[in-house]
Amino acid sequence: MHLYTYDSAPNPRRLGLFLAFKGIELPTTQIDMRVNAHREAAFLGINPLGTLPALMTDEGILLTEVIAICAYLDELHPTKPLMGSTPLERALVISWDHRIFVSIFEAFAEMLRNRSPAFESRALPGPLDVEQIPALEERGRKRFRGSLKLFNEELGDKPFLCGDTISFADIDLLVGVETARWVKESIPEGCDNLNAWVERCRSALS
Repeated sequence: MHLYTYDSAPNPRRLGLFLAFKGIELPTTQIDMRVNAHREAAFLGINPLGTLPALMTDEGILLTEVIAICAYLDELHPTKPLMGSTPLERALVISWDHRIFVSIFEAFAEMLRNRSPAFESRALPGPLDVEQIPALEERGRKRFRGSLKLFNEELGDKPFLCGDTISFADIDLLVGVETARWVKESIPEGCDNLNAWVERCRSALS
C-alpha cells in the first residue's frame, strides 16, 4: 500500500499521530499543499478529490477519509488499538469522533476558509469552486468556543474521552485544539478539565 499525505496539515496530522502511536510505517509520498501540489494533474489522477491524506491499499482501493484509513489500519494492526477493542468501545470512538469532526474541524474550516485569501473560491475542500461567506468565520468561532466548553464539562475527571486509555477520538480532539492557533483561537478560560486532558494526551502520545 502507499500513503499520500502532507504531514503538517490538520487531517494528515490526525493520521500521522495514529501511525506513530501504533508504530506503523508506510511507503509515503509528501504532496506539498503550500504550492497546491494536491490540485495538480499528477495527484488528481490518483485522488480526483484532491484531498489529503489518501491511502492506496494493496487491493488498489483508494481510501480518502481519515477515519476510514484509521479503522482499516487498526484492523490490520490490532496491537495498541485506537478504534476500540469491543463493539461498544468502537461505537463510542466513532460517536465522539463524529462530534469532534462536526463541532471542531468544521468550525475550524469555517474560520480558516472564509477569511484567508489563499482559499478564495475554495471555501470547501475538494474539486468544486465554492465562494467564501465571510459571516461564517464568526459563526465558526462561536461553534468552536462553545464546543470546547461542552467537551470540558463532559470530560469531567475522566482520563480520556472513551475511558481509561487513549483512543483515536482523543487524537482528533487534540489536533483540533492545537490547530486552533492557525485561526488565533485556544482553549477558553476556565476549561481546567480540558487543559489537564491535553497534557495527558501529549504524554500518552510521546
